[in-house]
Amino acid sequence: MAAEGGADVAVAAPGARRERSNASAAWRRFRRSSSGVFGLTVVALLAVVAVLAPALAPFDPHATSRAAFATPFGGPHILGTDNLGRDVLSQVIWGSRVSLIVGLAAAATATLIGVVVGALAGYFGGWFDELLMRVTEFFQVIPRFVLALIVVAFFGSGLVNLILVIGLLSWPQTARLVRSQYLSHKTLPYVDAGRALGMRNARLMFLQILPNVMGPVLVVASLDVAQAILLEASLGFFGLGDPNLTSWGGMLNSAQTFIRRAWWMSVFPGVGITLAVLGFNLFGDGLTEAYDPRMAPR
Repeated sequence: MAAEGGADVAVAAPGARRERSNASAAWRRFRRSSSGVFGLTVVALLAVVAVLAPALAPFDPHATSRAAFATPFGGPHILGTDNLGRDVLSQVIWGSRVSLIVGLAAAATATLIGVVVGALAGYFGGWFDELLMRVTEFFQVIPRFVLALIVVAFFGSGLVNLILVIGLLSWPQTARLVRSQYLSHKTLPYVDAGRALGMRNARLMFLQILPNVMGPVLVVASLDVAQAILLEASLGFFGLGDPNLTSWGGMLNSAQTFIRRAWWMSVFPGVGITLAVLGFNLFGDGLTEAYDPRMAPR
């Protein structure tokens, strides 16, 4: 047993060194990507605003005031108020928290499902691969927004429901990517060496191969966050967001009938959605350049 453990370490050590070297090289390439750095800056600012929302918001986002009905920006209400007298700036700040929670949690759910499905399909192949890919294709051809509308309308629009619905509809792209990576990695020498040492399939799949394919997975995950934020905002716009939470989509829903009289009610949450989606997309582009040297600027 001791000899086997020593051999396992001997196989894992070069892999660990290779991962650290690849990560360092990827970080250097990422820093040379101006769009990626800008996207990371936007994402970091969004995270700070979301975390510090209770301290940054000047008013309670749910507090109404008849005296401040749809007032333009200025004075104590920097971005104005909505049709119920609620402070728009405070709503935008708290809405960033909802968007970030839904985006990250839904993307994490999609990534977890996609990695497991793709790893099983790519590693084992054969009829198991065919079965999992047919299931993946089924989920991939379903109109996500339409199905999300139906599911949320029937089962409710709580925060957990939104996360689960968006996550369960967003994993096929990750699954197909991971499958293709596993198909190419499972025949490489380091995997053959692990098999020769008697490593179990689970260890080979998730401790040996997975760390070497996480670069492309992170790229897709960052784009999934952007798509999840956009989908959550779209559901909120149609009145299917969580009514107990302040969200950018919910703000747009409230602003529909006041778009001419109080344009600021729709403009500022729209800017928030745009910046969040743009930030994660640019961050994903930077990760693409970092993990694929062929995409890096010359």
